[in-house]
Amino acid sequence: MNFRQFIHILAIIALIACFVPPALAEDAALTDEGLIHYNTGEKLLNMNEYERAIASFDQALAGNTTLLKMSDALLYTYRDKGYAQIQLKQYDGALKTFEQGLALYPNDSKLWNNKGYVNYNLEKYPDAVAAYDSALKFEKNYTTALNNKGNALLKMGQYQNAVDSYKSALKTDPGNRDATAGLAAAQQAASSAIPTTMIVIVILVIIVAGVAVWYIKFRKPEIKPEVKPEEKKSKGNKK
Repeated sequence: MNFRQFIHILAIIALIACFVPPALAEDAALTDEGLIHYNTGEKLLNMNEYERAIASFDQALAGNTTLLKMSDALLYTYRDKGYAQIQLKQYDGALKTFEQGLALYPNDSKLWNNKGYVNYNLEKYPDAVAAYDSALKFEKNYTTALNNKGNALLKMGQYQNAVDSYKSALKTDPGNRDATAGLAAAQQAASSAIPTTMIVIVILVIIVAGVAVWYIKFRKPEIKPEVKPEEKKSKGNKK
């Protein structure tokens, strides 16, 4: 065997090696139950068959998730199962799903945003803001999380903070409709809150002043007991 033949053989082996792994991966995808249930769940989700999709995702998670972990399939299983639960307004179940996903993928901004969205719908606005902040920690220019954070702050009455959040969203996505509408609502709420606050303060001042006047003018004077001087004891006659 000469050198040229040896090089040809190595080239053929290398070429075969390039095609073998995809073939093995494809075969595994066709036979692995976890991947089969995951793919079924994705198809059902695209068909808006949310209950059936959730059942398929549960089957995927209940089995061997080794191959799911080797790709992004396991992450998407938690994301998409939670999404299906949200569509069915199963917010408590969705919250549990996202928390399970975050236990494995704590840096995933999408899971944090979705957790915030669930807390928002459960009217747990401070928890929602905390989740959105976590999402923004890992994805600074996450427009959806900025808009959602603004919505939660608006519900909490923190109008100026909501304004800042919507403005940040517009910086990441100029002309974003949700951010534009949210900013207008937050600015209007902030401007109307100032007169209301002043009215409350004036009313409180009037009430306090009225109570003070009433106390000074109409309170009964304190009646002190009459103190009589002690009578001198008469001294007896000396003998």
